[in-house]
Amino acid sequence: MPDYGHPIRFGTFITPVNRPPQQAVALAQRSEELGYDFATFQDHPYQAAFHDTWTLLSYIAARTERIGLSGNVLNLPLRQPAVLARSAASLDLLTGGRVALGLGAGAFGGPAVAMGAPDRTAGENVTALDEAIDVIRGIWDASERTPLRVHGEHYRVDGAKRGPAPAHDIPIWLGAYKPRMLRLTGAKADGWLPSLPYLQPGDVANGNALIDEAALTAGRDPREVARLLNVSGQEPASELLRLAVEDGVSVFIVMGDAPAAMQRFMDEVAPAIREGVERARAASGIGTDGIVRGAAALARRRPGIDYEDVPASLRAEAIEPGDRAHAAASANYLRGGSPGLILRPGSAAEVQDAVVYAARHMDVPLGVRSGGHGISGRSTNDGGIVIDLERLDGIELLDEAAGLVRIGPGARWIDVARTLAPHGLAITSGDYGGVGVGGLATAGGIGWFAREHGLTIDHLRAVEVVLADGSIVRATASEEPELFWAMRGAGGNFGVAVAFEFEAARTAEVGFAQFAYDAADTAAWIARFGEVMEQAPREVSGQFILGAPSPGRPAVGQVMLAVDAAEPERILEILQPFATVGPLLDQQVSVGTYDQVMGILYQDLPHQGRGEPVARSGLVAHLSEAFAADAVAMLATGASAFFQVRSVGGAVADVPADATAYAGRAAGFSVVALGSSAPRLDAAWAPLERHFDGMYLSFDTRTGPEVLERAFPPEHLARLRELKRRTDPTGLFRDNFYIEPAGEAASAAA
Repeated sequence: MPDYGHPIRFGTFITPVNRPPQQAVALAQRSEELGYDFATFQDHPYQAAFHDTWTLLSYIAARTERIGLSGNVLNLPLRQPAVLARSAASLDLLTGGRVALGLGAGAFGGPAVAMGAPDRTAGENVTALDEAIDVIRGIWDASERTPLRVHGEHYRVDGAKRGPAPAHDIPIWLGAYKPRMLRLTGAKADGWLPSLPYLQPGDVANGNALIDEAALTAGRDPREVARLLNVSGQEPASELLRLAVEDGVSVFIVMGDAPAAMQRFMDEVAPAIREGVERARAASGIGTDGIVRGAAALARRRPGIDYEDVPASLRAEAIEPGDRAHAAASANYLRGGSPGLILRPGSAAEVQDAVVYAARHMDVPLGVRSGGHGISGRSTNDGGIVIDLERLDGIELLDEAAGLVRIGPGARWIDVARTLAPHGLAITSGDYGGVGVGGLATAGGIGWFAREHGLTIDHLRAVEVVLADGSIVRATASEEPELFWAMRGAGGNFGVAVAFEFEAARTAEVGFAQFAYDAADTAAWIARFGEVMEQAPREVSGQFILGAPSPGRPAVGQVMLAVDAAEPERILEILQPFATVGPLLDQQVSVGTYDQVMGILYQDLPHQGRGEPVARSGLVAHLSEAFAADAVAMLATGASAFFQVRSVGGAVADVPADATAYAGRAAGFSVVALGSSAPRLDAAWAPLERHFDGMYLSFDTRTGPEVLERAFPPEHLARLRELKRRTDPTGLFRDNFYIEPAGEAASAAA
């Protein structure tokens, strides 16, 4: 029989006794210490001597760090499948993806019925399990926006809300022995989990045959079903090795609660199995990454991408259109997408592999994603490749006295703020904690303390970048200074940043104010806000938001302000002039740490953008009466439901305009409008253009050379094009905002 190519793993099968209460917990912790991959537990809720298995799993999850957890197997008739799905997804999210779902069909007779289980026949229980798998997977499919409906014979779900999505693709393992259960395993499950003491010689091979046949009938590859086996641990290593090599068993779960036996197995038996399988696979050429996609998944691959050429270092984490994780990984904050391949490197070396691979696919789009929050939506695409940097999320305080911090591009700013807060440090970084470090730190970064501390890029001291040729370079003011200049404001065009080093500022508690104003005289209100902000001390920065006017409802201006002061008297003194902006409808002022400010608006929700975002951006020196009048006229068209003005100026303007690629240093305010129709928003936005000098590219969804000319002065653009010619002459990095290489731009102009 075949070796199905899955990685060899080991687990323990622990009895969930509740006397003494901590025994099962200690055995799970010992399993983790010994290097087991899984700790599993039987599920007999009708046994008074046992812990409730799901409660035990949850408790053990909090007392361990790495080991996978599963029931072996859960008694489905006593666990309603929609609720079980949510329980599993919640625990998977809490543990960072450590849950497997082992399920059984039977209720185990009278005791289970006495506890309330339905009194079904064995055949009815198999039918119920079949239906339950559809319910469970349907609940997990949070990317599907329609309510879940499953109208089964035993389980009915009629309009249930989906979600939450688990942290990873939770495998469903079935404890199966009889032909019908084996066929269900092949058709729908991710693993077969019998116990060796219940099997006769030849049963594993015969079970494999039924599973494989059912998988093929269902349009699946038999390798999609992992083969697990509960064993006593007393079997000779040679017998278990035979089961691995000849029958494809890849997970051996050791039954019993003796710590000495658990250790002996890992010290003596497990290494023999691993080494024997490795030798057999080397001789036969069988792959060992365990990644199998069935015919249905393969049929969804997109043209132009060589999937067989994906580097080995990236295969385990790669997501294809046919994978269940694809829908959740495809969209970003505002834009829906359907990439042909999502690569998820976990190291700088793997980013190099991804870039080299992408360079062999110049005919398909390439997106680079850190947090996926960018308003422009350019970190996803349709049918192309996305390099997702989420796993590069390290945050390391290199020198507390100097405030030097090393941060991965996939970290979110809320995590950075929370890591630095206990040290009295902060980096001004946008206004929303869910934004990824990489996108903001290469674009500018207009944060809550921009007027006092400048842009985020003004605190960058070094950046490590993978260039288009796959090389990695470190750029600072003295090393690769031209690249360092460009990465601060135009970095998306020159490579993939894999690490940043920032100099954080010292900060104590800060004030945060939220005001709601009657903005009926909207033009006067906008102009007055601008006057007050420009006259205010640098300790305060902030923004206002206006929506489209609604008939019969007064205009309301929403203002949020951050004050870098800890004393309530000083905070109120700085905020007092803002009370003159207009009649106050509501106000709230609080004092807290910077990470708390970053968390006020933050919600840790999956990105579920749809369609194409439409956004326009501009930088303006002052909120003049003429600008305010044009802004009101724009809002009156209804083309924008979200109009935001952020304060800059102050420390931002202290930096010379030619010090970074970001050139809009003279601006006092950054303006952005979001809409749903590009033609309609463009028509309404056009009168405002006369007021602008520059724009913030991350807040604008337009593309083309005229957009670059708005964002960069001619001398900046010339430097950027020359650097592009030297570092990316073929235009690999072109799908954010494309800066043509110097020679190419000259030819186009001619």
